[in-house]
Amino acid sequence: MTGIGKPAHYMRAMTAALQPGLFETAPASPDLPPGFAYRPDFLSPGEEGGLLGWLGTLPFEPFQFRGFEGKRRVISFGWKYDFTRSHLVSADGIPAELSAVRERAAAFAGLGAEDLQQCLINEYLPGAPIGWHRDRPAFETVLGISLKAPCSFRLRRRVDERFARAAIELQPRSIYALTGEVRTAWEHSIPPVKAHRYSITFRNFRGETRGLPAAR
Repeated sequence: MTGIGKPAHYMRAMTAALQPGLFETAPASPDLPPGFAYRPDFLSPGEEGGLLGWLGTLPFEPFQFRGFEGKRRVISFGWKYDFTRSHLVSADGIPAELSAVRERAAAFAGLGAEDLQQCLINEYLPGAPIGWHRDRPAFETVLGISLKAPCSFRLRRRVDERFARAAIELQPRSIYALTGEVRTAWEHSIPPVKAHRYSITFRNFRGETRGLPAAR
């Protein structure tokens, strides 16, 4: 398949993925699925400290999923996925405090900062998990930045009657990207965390619908 007819942001990502050093596969886990990219020390300790100070001022709310309340707390910018009504709704714009990290995360994935139109921030208190899932199909690339404490990031894909599995320990100040096979064919989850942790997740919209989801 050629790049003819592909959106410009898709071609930027493909070109960037071929550049040595842009995506670093985690050396501790060589069996990670295709499309998973990881870079430790994406942020400096000073950058992390500045973000943590700001995150402590945000009005996080318990995660809501079809009438159930999760143990983690969340806040969204740009767009928010309403699990009760199963669609996207507009949210407050992405704050200036995220501008620098948004731009660098976009560069990591070969995207422009303006492509990353949705941001979800999770706060995990000790004991909070996130169950097995794939991000909603409205989104394409998923970029996650870890802050404050490490966690196990588990991956699985059904193969006949069993699951193929992989895992990596996400370190504070690291970034990962989910594209291609790992994005579409694998689920991911985080078991109950042992210490207070934050994650900042940026996403772009899939194909021609990016930036134009139906808000009902």
